[in-house]
Order: sequence, then C-alpha cells, then structure tokens
Amino acid sequence: MELLQAIHGRRSVREFTDESVSDAVLRQLIDAAVQAPSAINQQPWCFVVVREPSLLAHISDRAKAHLLKASLGAPAHPFRDMLNDSKFHIFYHAPVLVVIAAGQPTDWAVEDCALAAENLMLAAHGAGLGTCWIGFAQHWLGTADGKAALGLPLSHSPIAPIIVGHPLRKPASVPRKAPNIRWLDSSGGDA
Repeated sequence: MELLQAIHGRRSVREFTDESVSDAVLRQLIDAAVQAPSAINQQPWCFVVVREPSLLAHISDRAKAHLLKASLGAPAHPFRDMLNDSKFHIFYHAPVLVVIAAGQPTDWAVEDCALAAENLMLAAHGAGLGTCWIGFAQHWLGTADGKAALGLPLSHSPIAPIIVGHPLRKPASVPRKAPNIRWLDSSGGDA
C-alpha cells in the first residue's frame, strides 16, 4: 500500500469481527511503531498487548466508572448515558488492545509515543486491520490500579491505548476541514 493511500484511507474502527490477530502480525505492527522518530533517539516506549477478554472487560468497566466520577460525569455531559450503559464496552469488543506506554519519563515521551502510535495504526491499516485510539481508557490506565492491571511499574505512563482487530466493515470517509496555513515566506506558498 502506498504511504499516502494509507494516510488517506485509515479510519477509526469501532466494529470488529471475532477473528483473532496473530502474534506475528502484532509483532509487525509493533516493529513499525518503533521505527517512529523520538526526541534525542531515546525511544522511551514500551508495549502492553492485552488479548484476554475478561481483562479487557475489567479495564472497560473501571475506566467507565473512573470517567463518571471525573468531569465527564457532569449531568449534562454528552457521554454520560453511554458510560452508564452496562452493555457499552469502551474497546468495542476488539480482540486486542495495544497500550503504548512511556517507560521512562522524558520531556517528549508523550509526543514520542504518539508518533509510535500513528505508525502502528498506519501499519495496521496497511495489513487490512482496523484500529482506534481509545481516549476513554487513558485516565484510568494512568492510575496505580490501571498500571497494575497492565503489569506496568508505577514509573511508567500509559499514553496510547489502541484497539486492533479485523474490521466488520470499512468506515465511511470523514470530511476534513481545509487546513489553516499561514505562509511566512516571500513566495506566498506557490513554490
């Protein structure tokens, strides 16, 4: 797959088949992730692969409860009903969760892990898989209990919880806003 084709074709997927994702494919995705640039080449990332359905359900439940206690729990918040729904699974029943965590605190660990996450998601799309960065999971995974559920030391920081699986269907294209560009050279951007 051409790079620009992958960039333009990748979508957040929230519906998956029951088909599993092999260890070999997950290792390929993680290998693509670690090819990302990192500040001062520190490569601060580590990866936790979760495939146990009961653990995914536990994390989903804990993350929803955590969010409801936090600012998303405000009575008028648009996600309140969804988070209160016992049937709502924040990982959309995907077969795999890959959490990219910063294994060492650096000034740019969040940015480095986000770059690795984009590589992983593009590689997954190129392999015919779907992904979605699950922001609902981030806050709870950053707690001591969340880190313990992932088997991470307290010094680690979970940055990018990404679900991976075989898409049930191809999501529709999402319109993009025109970029806001300010040209600061004498050519006016016509070069």
